[in-house]
Amino acid sequence: MRIGKQDQSFTAIATSDADSVTVRGYDLCDELIGRINFTDYFWLLVLGEKPTSAQRDMMDACLVAIAEHGLVPSVQAARMTLAAGPDAWQGAMSAGLLGMGSVVAGSSESAGRYLAEVIARAETDGTDIEAAAIASLKEHKVKKQKVAGLGHPQHSGGDPRADRLLAIADDLGVTGRYIETLRILGKHAPGIIERPLPINVSGAIPACILDAGWPLDAIKAVPLLARAAGLSAHLFEEAQRSIGFIMSHKADQAIAYDGKPSKRHSKAAE
Repeated sequence: MRIGKQDQSFTAIATSDADSVTVRGYDLCDELIGRINFTDYFWLLVLGEKPTSAQRDMMDACLVAIAEHGLVPSVQAARMTLAAGPDAWQGAMSAGLLGMGSVVAGSSESAGRYLAEVIARAETDGTDIEAAAIASLKEHKVKKQKVAGLGHPQHSGGDPRADRLLAIADDLGVTGRYIETLRILGKHAPGIIERPLPINVSGAIPACILDAGWPLDAIKAVPLLARAAGLSAHLFEEAQRSIGFIMSHKADQAIAYDGKPSKRHSKAAE
């Protein structure tokens, strides 16, 4: 992305006049509303063309896989925000989406970029993917770096969501170099890093949609869109039966204060 003064002022996404709205070359009312499903529309909006059936099914599967993930920090932030401001769904939703960083949900982007780096390394070094992957894993071990897209604290024997997505990619015929790279990393990582490192869902999602034709620079849009659906469920439930203040109270009880005592407490301790 170029920062600074722009010489051109164009958009290819949408325009409108007094009688119609045009989106990516389609009349919104006559050709899109009621005639296209949301996953197809998402693909069309971002890429400017409708997906193939395989691309649609792969994207659908990825969106379903990542939409809900329980009471992770971003969800807790959203629910506590709504508890504090019941009329501010937009604020609570924003709190949840802003909490999607490189550790939770946004990790799909990190994994996608790591896969791209391994592929680029193989091309630059004039070697194959396996050699590039092994070299990269050895560097990760020396630097004690986490391998993006691998490992899971609960599913140490294998992330079932990742396994399912990869199987769907195989069935749809979209499997390509990104999934190949991920599987090679998953094969060699446990031996090189010397601990269980199964392919996780954050690794499977970018591998699958990148092989399906989704652009690398738009990877983060996928978990963001999916989690917006999951957050909607949590916020609706929060509005019906709030647990926001309960979570806040439990956190207050669970965390011990180890800062300096006040003057009153210092005297009491004497």
